Amino acid sequence: MEVERLKELIIKLLEDKKAEEILPIDLRKKVDFTDYFLLCSAHSTKHAQGLADYVMLELEKIGIMPFSIEGLELGNWIVLDYGSIVVHIFYEPIRRLYNLEELWLDLPQRMVKKPPQEKRDTLQSSLEEVLS
Repeated sequence: MEVERLKELIIKLLEDKKAEEILPIDLRKKVDFTDYFLLCSAHSTKHAQGLADYVMLELEKIGIMPFSIEGLELGNWIVLDYGSIVVHIFYEPIRRLYNLEELWLDLPQRMVKKPPQEKRDTLQSSLEEVLS
C-alpha cells in the first residue's frame, strides 16, 4: 500500500477509537529509517492498548503486519513499526513527559488541539502519580 494511503488509513482507525491529538510527523527529508511518525494520545493505558489492538487487527485484515511491537504490555507508550510508518500511542501523561514533538519542531506538522486547562491539570496530576 502506498505510504500516504496507509498514513490516512491509520489516522482514520485511530480517530474511530477516539485517539486524541493525532499528529503525523513527516520524516522523509530527515531520516532514512521511516517516512512518518504518527503520534497520538490515549486517556488511559487500557485505551492505549485498545487503540494498538484495533490498528493491528484492522491492518492485519488487509495483509499489513507490523515489523515490531513495543510497550503493549504496560500501555504507557506503545510503538507499532510498519516500516514506512511508526505509530506511537501514548498514555497522555507519558506523551507530555517525553514530548517527541519538540524533538522535531523544524518539521512540518498538522495543528494539534490543546486540551482544556482542566484536562491538562488532571493529566499533570496523573503524571505525578505515575512518576512517584
